[in-house]
Amino acid sequence: MPQKRRIPIFAPLAILACALAGGFYGPKSEVAAAASEGDDLSPEVGSFTRAFALVEQNFADPVSADKAIYKGAIPGMLRTLDPHSNFFDPRDYQLFREDQKGQYYGVGMQVGPRSGKTVVMAPFPGAPAYKAGLRPGDEIIKVNGKATDNLTTTEVADLLKGPRGTEVTVVVSREGTPQPLSFTMIRDEISRKSVQDAFWVKPGIAYVKVLQFAETTSKELDDNMKRLGENNIKGLIFDLRDNPGGLLNEGVAVADRFLQKNQVIVSHRGRASAEKPYVARNGNHGRDYPIVVLVSRLSASAAEIVSGAMQDHDRAWVLGEKTFGKGLVQTVYPLSENTGLALTTAHFYTPSGRLIQRDYTNKSFYDYYYHRDESAQNSNDVKMTDSGRTVYGGGGITPDEKYETPVLDHLETVLYRDGLFNFTRNYFATHSSTLPQGWMPNEMVLNDLHDFLLRTGAQFTEAAFTVDHDWIVRNLGREMYTTAFNVDVADQFYAQTDPEVARAVDALPKATALLESAKKMVVQRMHSQPDAPGAAARR
Repeated sequence: MPQKRRIPIFAPLAILACALAGGFYGPKSEVAAAASEGDDLSPEVGSFTRAFALVEQNFADPVSADKAIYKGAIPGMLRTLDPHSNFFDPRDYQLFREDQKGQYYGVGMQVGPRSGKTVVMAPFPGAPAYKAGLRPGDEIIKVNGKATDNLTTTEVADLLKGPRGTEVTVVVSREGTPQPLSFTMIRDEISRKSVQDAFWVKPGIAYVKVLQFAETTSKELDDNMKRLGENNIKGLIFDLRDNPGGLLNEGVAVADRFLQKNQVIVSHRGRASAEKPYVARNGNHGRDYPIVVLVSRLSASAAEIVSGAMQDHDRAWVLGEKTFGKGLVQTVYPLSENTGLALTTAHFYTPSGRLIQRDYTNKSFYDYYYHRDESAQNSNDVKMTDSGRTVYGGGGITPDEKYETPVLDHLETVLYRDGLFNFTRNYFATHSSTLPQGWMPNEMVLNDLHDFLLRTGAQFTEAAFTVDHDWIVRNLGREMYTTAFNVDVADQFYAQTDPEVARAVDALPKATALLESAKKMVVQRMHSQPDAPGAAARR
């Protein structure tokens, strides 16, 4: 049964990532010139200053300058420009830098809201929380003696962070355990992977998923390929689905390792900047195994740069959905008081010259973010790949082969939101949390899930439970693997059972054919050039 797509209610989280994490320079070390003190102010700036002074002096209630400027004036101005220019207040700027660096100091676990409580979603393998024995489903009651009853999940997460080497005590309520459990941990540096652990999906066929493009992504990818033994790879499934992008230089570095030396990866140009191409400096060193790149409608920015370059050079067969179409370059300018401004300064173009950015004029940001025009492409922006295939610009990267993921039905939506999570917590309250390698949910476990749903008042039909059987097995297995092993093992289980990954494996011969076609075209072009090396000898 095909994998199902998350329904639109879950899309804003990934869409926000597209808006904040794609195609960044920076951050720049200098503060934007326009923010410097002593500059001559334009009449427009003077008008704004007078307007703000009137508001501050005469509004019925006291005016918070932080709220008026940081939450109102600056974001309001940026929203008139484009969907991706953005202002970071101090907290957002700190989180942005943590995402870029891929590290912070804390206990190392993902937390989330469930039924008004903040619960552990997944401890990170090897982190203090994992070593201490915290597990998915634990409700966080106190952090260093401070009750969490009236705190948001963000506030609880902030309590868990702190200087390296400091102590933090977390008290949790665990289902099946009558008394609260207390865990004392020492905060440490937490490195968040941007590349999931690569593995062999079949003999000779490697699979690797890049979650985002952070400061360490190209090194993480290199480390994974070395661990597998890249010379043993006969085919690669390169997963960029739901990847929101990230740092431009890391996207370039990742594409570099798969392309030939001196091939163009991407270029950008803007009103105040001349065209700048980025080329492969190192190249693939002759490693030309076939590649299938997986993309989705939420693959954006740097993910589109990589997939677009691989497609234009016929280096990979692109499978999946049409990508988001985020081809704007954001330059990040640090401002005063630990704030920052991500400003669009240029547009990205693939090696063939097609524009990545989707049109955002004459439509609401809602329609733009929710991809209401996902089939749009610019018929005037027609380009050719190295082997002469037609590709279009102005609307993201169109895959070579479409794989459309069905929308979740009602039962799957219930299970995806919290049904499987709550069942897993309940199941391990009365069963051992140890599972054998290769374990799959059997009919006995599925019957337990069925009865749990009935007890908790979930509305579903017996026919739906039968139809959704394969989807339930995959997703329940992933949830239970997270508790029994860790999130990395769970992700590998999920990928190994993914029907789209299986389709990608079947598509590897198409990637091989692309490589051969591109090589033949290069030879033909060399022979057609009268001044090419060896041309005189052939006359």
